[in-house]
Amino acid sequence: MNTDLNQDMDNTKMPLLDHLIELRTRLMWSLASILLLFIVIFPFSENVYQVLVQPLADIFEELGGQRRLIFTALHEAFFTYIKLSLITALFIAFPFISMQFWMFVAPGLYKNEKKALAPFLVATPVLFFLGGAMVYFIVMPWAYEFLLAFELEGGPGTLPIVSEPKVNEYLSLSINLIFAFGICFELPVVLTLLGRIGIISSKGMAEKRKYAILISFVVAAIITPPDVISQIMLASVLIILYEISIFSVRLIEKGRGAEMGEGEQTASNENANDTSSI
Repeated sequence: MNTDLNQDMDNTKMPLLDHLIELRTRLMWSLASILLLFIVIFPFSENVYQVLVQPLADIFEELGGQRRLIFTALHEAFFTYIKLSLITALFIAFPFISMQFWMFVAPGLYKNEKKALAPFLVATPVLFFLGGAMVYFIVMPWAYEFLLAFELEGGPGTLPIVSEPKVNEYLSLSINLIFAFGICFELPVVLTLLGRIGIISSKGMAEKRKYAILISFVVAAIITPPDVISQIMLASVLIILYEISIFSVRLIEKGRGAEMGEGEQTASNENANDTSSI
């Protein structure tokens, strides 16, 4: 009897053990991909940094004069390149990490759940990339040009005020902007997912549109530099994404209603067939 009991306990533990082994395998593959990409990218970290600093370099070229970025600690540039290489490796490895996450979760999902979750996994990196691209090509040039306007040329009785950004501070500011906009661009994914599981509705979102507009401007004022143009741009994008979310949730509700109608029609047909057979 004890043997049977132990065997039953082993049978109940094995799925959990296999689950943990699978989780460890997926985590190891994810970490290995990040480490491998970091090793490949680090020798080219200076080139990657030059790409990141290009919007500022273009503004410096327009302003003229001898311009430069500086570091005040001996180890600052080295650790800046390490940080940049790690962030770049994470960014490039994200699709592979998402695939590992999907391979771990998918076996435990029903077919309809897989069908519902798959579009979100695809849309998440795409929207994040669009947010980062908007920062790099639009927000950063305008914001940095606005901030550099506070420089002061020297003259009789006055000292010049010239910007000499530190390499680590520029990296932190740029990465924070990219991640802030990238996360904000995930708004449709989050709201659509909440709508799919029934927490929010398109009607409720439409009724609270004025609050969403207010929150969009507050968020834009917090995460962007003190530049009115970039704040208005981010707030406008958030409002557009909110409207897209309303449309997406409305489509999900229509699809859900159509499925329920088909189910009711099938049930009524089955009842009619049973009645006629009797």
